[in-house]
Amino acid sequence: MKFEALRQRVKRAEQVVAIRSHETQCNWFTLSQAWREGWTPLRIITVGLAGGFIAGKLEPGKTRFHGARWLQMIGSVSNLLASAQAAFASMQAAEAADTAEQAADKVDDAADDVAPAAAARVQPQPTPAAPRNEPQPQPAEAATDVSER
Repeated sequence: MKFEALRQRVKRAEQVVAIRSHETQCNWFTLSQAWREGWTPLRIITVGLAGGFIAGKLEPGKTRFHGARWLQMIGSVSNLLASAQAAFASMQAAEAADTAEQAADKVDDAADDVAPAAAARVQPQPTPAAPRNEPQPQPAEAATDVSER
């Protein structure tokens, strides 16, 4: 296979990875937002009651689901979720900072382009007034007249 063909395949694969990465980030954002909105107070209470019922039905006398271990497991899972949320928030913050920096660069470029154009701007000529003996059109009529031209 030729070197150029291999380069094209690599470029195509990199583009596919970039697109899939962007899609994954969008889907992850949607999932996390739906997850946060889904935890209403009624659902939290329902899950707590169901968890308590299940913990009670697993025969608390057995050593493998002792109360302290149950609480330790819940604490570990909540720490895991908290660290995942923090990592996701930092990733979003970095992406937002990059976007803001790009927007600032574009604004600076646009300001540089507009400055010479503003200096060379010509003063507009006043439009002649309509004769006084003709009735002035209503705003809707004027807009229709302008759009028909």
